[in-house]
Amino acid sequence: MFIQRAKQIMSEKGISQAELVRMTGFSKSGVSQYLSGKSKPSDRAIIKIAEALGVTADYLTEGETPRLTVQQAAELMGLDVQSVRVGIQKGALPIGSAWKADGSNKYTYYVSPKLFTEFTGIRI
Repeated sequence: MFIQRAKQIMSEKGISQAELVRMTGFSKSGVSQYLSGKSKPSDRAIIKIAEALGVTADYLTEGETPRLTVQQAAELMGLDVQSVRVGIQKGALPIGSAWKADGSNKYTYYVSPKLFTEFTGIRI
């Protein structure tokens, strides 16, 4: 699960292995081994990679379920969708992450069910 999820997020965000090396401070060979499955990252390494990718370690390793859309989060919080999008973009709503893929002006959003529950107290 870790390898698939990490590569998926890297692709969506336009992050190369070299950039992940820079973001985490890990060696080039270490990151390569983690992403190829030749070496299993420690819990600490998984947390650092997750932080660099803007997701939770649980998302990388266990695939948090259920998925939560921005629309659903907005409805549960009693807010409009645009407010939630802007809140995530600016870090005012620490419930997920927003990013632009290389060459795109459009944001992609990830709402973490775990972070959503921690921040709002609403269980999903």
